[in-house]
Amino acid sequence: MKNIILFLLLVSSVYSDSKVYVGLSGGAYTEVFDDVDASSSASMASLKVGYGDRKAYAVEFSVDYAQNNSKVFSTSNEVDKDGNKYGFNVSLLKAFDFDIYALPFVRVGFGSGFLDIDRALQKSLSYGTFQFGLGTFLPLNEHFDVELGYEVRHTSYEAINTIVTNTNYTSKTNTAYFGLNYRY
Repeated sequence: MKNIILFLLLVSSVYSDSKVYVGLSGGAYTEVFDDVDASSSASMASLKVGYGDRKAYAVEFSVDYAQNNSKVFSTSNEVDKDGNKYGFNVSLLKAFDFDIYALPFVRVGFGSGFLDIDRALQKSLSYGTFQFGLGTFLPLNEHFDVELGYEVRHTSYEAINTIVTNTNYTSKTNTAYFGLNYRY
């Protein structure tokens, strides 16, 4: 019992400077598909909740919204583009404190989401992502910081049913974004 209490005190002291934070970011992305000659460029927004230290480690949960201006999956002539993308992501973040004003970080995570499409046999399409990002926090004060970042995502889409066969699509997405975080 003493070992458990000692372990819990040790773990709590490691995270004593950790704080819950919320953030909102927006940016632009470019998606290039591996399997077909198609690409997409548009804007995105993200709302996140995280827990961690701005100068060390953190875990983040985010909800993404991305406009879609391309028609890759839909076959109907009634629509001119696929639906917008909605996703949920979990990321681990490691920030570095070099005693300069900026706090650079590395982010690795995964996520899943969906988008509406218009096909004879499908109306919605799911996808999964693996993401890697680089960026920096620019602290404004104890509670606010500006986040500048760049993220690369590998996306694997649910198979498209074409009656004859199932076709799988993958893509790479490059995203540049700007955000504002508030730490409690």
